[in-house]
Amino acid sequence: MTEFNTSKKEIGDVNVVYLNGFLDAHTAPVLEDTFSSLVEQNKFKLVVNLKELDYISSAGLGVFMAFIEKMRENKGDIKLTSMNEKVFNIFDLLGFPLLYEIFDNEEDAVKKFSGDN
Repeated sequence: MTEFNTSKKEIGDVNVVYLNGFLDAHTAPVLEDTFSSLVEQNKFKLVVNLKELDYISSAGLGVFMAFIEKMRENKGDIKLTSMNEKVFNIFDLLGFPLLYEIFDNEEDAVKKFSGDN
């Protein structure tokens, strides 16, 4: 079985979620649970740090699509950061850069929520 886990930290009113490993159909429920937990806590400003993500499948991408509308309806968003080239190419192939803001580093993504950029 492929290995995947998430961790998170708060920076002000922004929650940073770190993804580690392989995000596929078997592991997507882990990310779904993480996002659901944040929504239940009324935390809608998310930065997802993909630095340690080795692979993402369409099922993993589907989790992002399932939650983006909920975040935006509540004056939040999901911003993506620190993707390696392989993961970025998957996001790019499916048009995600048109739907999500993608940042080179976590600090810039967090700042974007406060309007500092």
